[in-house]
Parts: sequence; C-alpha cells; structure tokens
Amino acid sequence: MFQLDVDIVMELQNLLPSYYDLIVPSVVIDELTTLKKKSKGKNKLAASIAYTIANKEPFNIVNIKKTDHVDNLLLKFCNDTDVLCTNDKILRKRARKRNITVVYLRQHRYLEVDGYIKTNSY
Repeated sequence: MFQLDVDIVMELQNLLPSYYDLIVPSVVIDELTTLKKKSKGKNKLAASIAYTIANKEPFNIVNIKKTDHVDNLLLKFCNDTDVLCTNDKILRKRARKRNITVVYLRQHRYLEVDGYIKTNSY
C-alpha cells in the first residue's frame, strides 16, 4: 500500500469506529522482518516501511506463538466481531467463510470492506 501512496493508518481510522483497536499480531511482525532481510528494491522498502508503521501508534502488537502457518493463526485469532486486513485473496475467502469481516485494497486506491463492520460498541 505504501508503494501506491495509500495512507493505511488514516484510511483505517476513517473506516472503522473508534472503539476498534488496530492490532498487529507478532507473527506478522516476524514476516515483515523476514521480508526486510530477503527482499530487494521496492519490496524491501515497502516491508521496512510497513514494519516501522506497525511498531508505532495507533497499532498494538499482540504476541502470538508461531505454532502453525501465519494465515491459519490469523484466522484462529479473529472472530466474527473482528476485521482482518489483508490483500491475500485466499485468506480473504477463508476469513469470509468464517464470517470474519475483511478490509482490503481495491483498485490500488481505496479500502474495500467485505462483510459487516459492527457500529455499536460490544
């Protein structure tokens, strides 16, 4: 998203009600660390920027022990009141089958919601 000039923090804050917490699971941070080391060029820069942003407010890192593939862990971590942010088509489909709302980048310009964002505090 950084390569496409989308301000993910602002877009998420505008899209989601204020009582939603922006959480980054530690397994995602680990993946970004690996991408920073193994990637080159624009992908390395994007991973570095994502890593920096994910480690700052308003995001909170939640520790999750890596006992399975990251996608499986994300699906286990989320429930039907959560919103999962991903551009991975397979993960999006799996999440929707479990009634997990998904936010993803559409047409390289804006965030799209697949599902239902709860508007009342729970």
